[in-house]
This record gives sequence, C-alpha cells and structure tokens, in this order.
Amino acid sequence: MSESTPTESVEPVVDLKVDDKTENNSAQKEVKPWQCFTGAAISGSLSYLLYLLTSSISATFAAKPFPQGNAFTLRIAAAVRTLVVSSVSLGTFVFGIVALGLFLLGIQVTIQMLKKRFSS
Repeated sequence: MSESTPTESVEPVVDLKVDDKTENNSAQKEVKPWQCFTGAAISGSLSYLLYLLTSSISATFAAKPFPQGNAFTLRIAAAVRTLVVSSVSLGTFVFGIVALGLFLLGIQVTIQMLKKRFSS
C-alpha cells in the first residue's frame, strides 16, 4: 500500500481579533441592589414553593403503604420514592442557597454604594 501525500498544506484560519466593545460592555455592567433583592425574592419564593411541594410529596408517600409483592418490587418502589423526594429537595435547597447568596450580595452592594457616596 502506498501512502499519498497532499500537495497543498491546509492551514486553519483563526481570527484572533477581539471586539473591544463586547469586552467593555460585559465589564461595565453594574449590579444594583434592587436587582439582587428582586432575584433573592424570586428565588426565595421558588424555594418556599418547592418546600411545600416536598412536604406534600413526603406526606403522600408516607400515607400510602408499599405494594405487597416480591422483594424486587419493594426495592423499586423505595428507590422511586427516594429519587422523587430527593430531587425535589435538591431543588428546594439550591433555590434557597441562591436566595441567600443574592440577598447577601444585595447587602454588600448597598454597603459599597453607601461607602462610595459618603467618601466622595
């Protein structure tokens, strides 16, 4: 078998030019306290609603006994219940932590704005 070599070398064209406008726009966005507090309120509301959903699902599963049958069906039922409750709980805690972080960021931004206003 003979190997054929290409007669032309193909070099990839890479455009390394960076648009200065896009860099400046992303760097100049200023976070306002009301944005943080609004985001915290929305995330906190979602977290509370997911908490209520988690409680409801847990109560529903606790009220219904496992199906009578072989051990395999009992294990599958337990696994499904665990998956459902844990996935909704995960969403609850994620939104709760995001709400806490946004609230603390809003406090930090407010303090920074007040320091800037009183220092100048």
